Amino acid sequence: MTQPSKLTEFGFSQYETACYLALAANHPSNGSQLSKLSGVARSRIYDVLRNLIKKGLVFEVESGLYVPLPPDELKKRLKTQVETDLSILEDQLNSMSRESNYEHILTIKGYEEVINKACEIIDSSKQELYVRLFPETGKHLEKKLLKAAKRGVKIRYISMGQIPLICEIQVVHPECENIMTKIGGESIDIIADKSEALVGIFETNRKNTSPIIWTHNKSFIIGNRDSLRHDFYHYFLNKVYDRKQELTKKEQKIYEFIKNDN
Repeated sequence: MTQPSKLTEFGFSQYETACYLALAANHPSNGSQLSKLSGVARSRIYDVLRNLIKKGLVFEVESGLYVPLPPDELKKRLKTQVETDLSILEDQLNSMSRESNYEHILTIKGYEEVINKACEIIDSSKQELYVRLFPETGKHLEKKLLKAAKRGVKIRYISMGQIPLICEIQVVHPECENIMTKIGGESIDIIADKSEALVGIFETNRKNTSPIIWTHNKSFIIGNRDSLRHDFYHYFLNKVYDRKQELTKKEQKIYEFIKNDN
């Protein structure tokens, strides 16, 4: 039997999956050959083939010889099926949901789950992103952020460590070397389009169990977006008053931008 395949998530039985994949790799084939190639018993292989033929996924080109629906055609069919199912589900959910003026503040646990949600937020952003990230998390999200920037999303990036330049409005937090100890872990802050937030701390030694907030709550978003804006001011004040250095022309432009970015 072949290894588990994503096809089973599209309604294929385990036998149908094994048979189709074997035939896609070796066609045309007869039932006996497919039985050996797929690991499906000879007593079952012809029933499986009949089911696949009914679904339009396998074709008998000669007596006892079979070929698969080309993989590219299968991908198109599955894509159409998914889009249709999602459209139906969207209509059902819209008809069942009720309007509310309150947006819940939810929590997500698990580093991978949080990163996946962060990717979704970045991918769906349209106008702006305020982000404050430690280098490890930033590396996971770098490609998504670069793609967002290419499609015109304005990114304001506060890095909690030295990283390559991702966008024009980018600074390194002046206390990045000490802040992890102060807060007990590595924070993640993403505010998208003034409408969605992913905020929290991956606590040291509890990365996969730390609760990270995800919400569309306007009050929460406004407060946290403003907090990130003030981190830019923290950077400027630290450089001018603590380090006694002048802002570069680029930093002056960033300052003016953030000052007017209400």
